[in-house]
Amino acid sequence: MNTWVIDGGQPLRGEIRVSGAKNSITKLLVASILSEQPSHFSNVPNIGDRDITQEMCAAVGATFSNTNGHSLRVSTPTISSNIISQELGGRNRLAIMLMGPLLHRTGKAVIPAAAGGDQIGPRPVDFHLQGIQRMGARVEIKDGNYIIQAADGLRGAEITLDYPSVTSTENLLMAASMARGRTIIQNAAIEPEVVDLVSYLQKMGAIIDYQVDRTFVVEGVETLNGASHRLLPDRIVAASLGAAAVATGGDVFVRNASQPDMLTFLNTLRRVGGKFEVQDDGIRFYADGPLKAIHLETSVHPGFMTDWQSPFLLLLTQAEGMSVVHETVFEDRFGYVAALQDMGAEIGLYDSCLGHRCRFASSSYKHSAVIKGPSKLRSAEVTVPDLRAGFTYLIAAIMAEGQSRVHGIDHITRGYENLEESLRSLGARIQPVQ
Repeated sequence: MNTWVIDGGQPLRGEIRVSGAKNSITKLLVASILSEQPSHFSNVPNIGDRDITQEMCAAVGATFSNTNGHSLRVSTPTISSNIISQELGGRNRLAIMLMGPLLHRTGKAVIPAAAGGDQIGPRPVDFHLQGIQRMGARVEIKDGNYIIQAADGLRGAEITLDYPSVTSTENLLMAASMARGRTIIQNAAIEPEVVDLVSYLQKMGAIIDYQVDRTFVVEGVETLNGASHRLLPDRIVAASLGAAAVATGGDVFVRNASQPDMLTFLNTLRRVGGKFEVQDDGIRFYADGPLKAIHLETSVHPGFMTDWQSPFLLLLTQAEGMSVVHETVFEDRFGYVAALQDMGAEIGLYDSCLGHRCRFASSSYKHSAVIKGPSKLRSAEVTVPDLRAGFTYLIAAIMAEGQSRVHGIDHITRGYENLEESLRSLGARIQPVQ
């Protein structure tokens, strides 16, 4: 696990570029397998999760070539295997996304039942499996794998998700795109990354309508073509950098940051007293005056996304007064708070809903936080628990007085491109150590 030594007390200043979204490229690469023809992607991020997804796709027959650093050609003329190994499946949670493409190409998919990824709470694949069963697939568990079969192909169905899960929606959209007949997906996720996938599938020849009340209607087609597609910018990285600029008292221009995808984040940043300036080619984030406490709830799109939560909670440690953050998406998302407490942040965690009653109301999960600010952070030695919390630890170390050691940097590079070089360019004092 890589370790960085960080000398804190330095505001972040300068310019940084965000590339395509991590949560788009991983699904787009999988979707490309639906077609025998090649696809071309641009604005592709050079991150760890892209590499892992490429390995999974290559294991079933995909080949890749780069035309430049942020462009990628994918081709899967034949499927060489419909089995995802336990080793690959344990590296992130994307193996289940190969279900639809493999069923359409081979009639069978063998997917590891145990998935890897960030430890931010249980993320079962029940919605995925229930949906594909409604479309005519048979599912059994054997030797730690889901054996999913649809020898006669998938058929359209009416599916209502109990919760608007992003990955479940994306998986079912891919499966429905070539199923016989019409599929209706109700209570679906409508995040920008979902729409990005829909845009790509439409370019391939899919017929997907978005109707009111979170409903997608998909008319299955017999074949899909290859397509060219430019990824949308990563709104999580852009927001994380924006929060970091304000939290450190700095001034950072995030090139390619997209205002339409960040409306809720920008409104919340303005409420707390952070400043931003939308320009034609990005957004400038900066601090100008004291920050004030607010009440914040995470939610599905178009609400405040859960992946923005940890860097924004860190920002709230610098606000005057008592802030409240109510997490309603993942039950165990506050696992990173103990390290911030060790660094001097005054944060209390509670198992009650400090806001609207959510689906964790009757649980013992501590899914609400009260933050008292402003707090002066001090250096510490911390270990990264997951991707988004890891970036928050880095910014906390940059804010803190003294020298911090952050272990597990490899968790963060899964989702942030050229992280060391980028933060150094903004003035962070970072020294990697063995």
